[in-house]
Amino acid sequence: MTPSGTSTSSAEVQAPPPSLYELLDPEVLSDPYPLYRRLREYDPVMWDPPLHAWVVTDYAGVKEVLTKFSANRTPTPEQLGAMGMRSLEPVAEVMVRQMLFMDAPAHTRMRGLCASAFTSRRVDSLREHIQDVADRLIDRVISQGRMDVIADFAAPLPAIVTAELMGLPTSDHEQLKSWSADFAEMLGNFQHNPDRVSTVVRSVGEMSAYLRSALREQARCPRKGLVRLLMDASVDGARLNDDEVIANIIVTMVGGQETTTNLIGNGLLTLIRQPERLAQLRDAPSIMEPAVEELLRYESPSQHTARLAPMDMVLGGKPIRKRQAVMAVMAAGNRDPAQFSDPDRLNLTRPQNRHLAFGWAAHFCFGAPLARIEGQVAFGTLLRRLKGLALGSEPLVWRQNLGLRGLTSLPITFDANP
Repeated sequence: MTPSGTSTSSAEVQAPPPSLYELLDPEVLSDPYPLYRRLREYDPVMWDPPLHAWVVTDYAGVKEVLTKFSANRTPTPEQLGAMGMRSLEPVAEVMVRQMLFMDAPAHTRMRGLCASAFTSRRVDSLREHIQDVADRLIDRVISQGRMDVIADFAAPLPAIVTAELMGLPTSDHEQLKSWSADFAEMLGNFQHNPDRVSTVVRSVGEMSAYLRSALREQARCPRKGLVRLLMDASVDGARLNDDEVIANIIVTMVGGQETTTNLIGNGLLTLIRQPERLAQLRDAPSIMEPAVEELLRYESPSQHTARLAPMDMVLGGKPIRKRQAVMAVMAAGNRDPAQFSDPDRLNLTRPQNRHLAFGWAAHFCFGAPLARIEGQVAFGTLLRRLKGLALGSEPLVWRQNLGLRGLTSLPITFDANP
């Protein structure tokens, strides 16, 4: 009997604890926030047996993981071979050279080199150009009265801008975007997906070959951009070799495209589903900066990331052993009521919005200034130029990428304007 005198069924008593593994259910993946709330309320630092990892879902805990735990978690090619996963060795050879999977001091040096191409001053100088790109993309579809936001706008916009910052031909942006989306499968999925392995391996090989050719072209005919910057860089008196340059161009290119594409798609869907907020932003474009921050918090493009305990530690009162895996769920921390008032409500003018969408501490996304400006320009352009926005009749399908949240397509209709 319960304290109120009513009986409780054995099924209720013996209900299994929640697991982040439930994201493999397409219905849960389409709206993961109830799962995140159950995880946080069950235990904000819990051992998740199906994942064989700790799952952290409260704001303070996620910050601590991102600040203190190790990002050096990629198996070496030799380790993959020992585990019978030799098919992934070409991918591992790239990932072990990427700053995303490094700790200080190696991470600090490599990040400093790449971040110099994405300073706030530099990307702010690109705002007018980003606006031109956005308007050209809208010009192509505005007379039709319908578009796929992802294919027609949210994917090409950051792909074109990122190619330019890299010093790569913008005419190749569609191929670069396709490769980036494939590589993102390795960054955003904690589950083994054998059906995608061959595609990812092929894309990594093709992308590496393309960039190796770009390095040769840069040697013959230098042009400004991150590719040239890394080729000329010196770390502790030593130049980066071609493999190191290529690996970090790949991870920067993927981060520069996937986050922004998902920010635009997720954010516009959120606004269309909440017409009063869409009207608020359209009528008051002066609130665009805090609105983009709130859309990042509310529908985080990057949902979670993995870390390893660098030593035996205690987190949330739980003993975590050295090298145990920990999943920091930023999207859950961004809905933590202990940090955000009324966290499940979209508040476009939310004050002191210290969200976790770009990570935290040393691995905070150095491309955040660019993503923010692209988001501000994108939403401003879409709301200003497209009237009568509504969702299309096609069902929405979320990408089967558990860590990088985004739609495969976003069909919308609007008033055609010749």
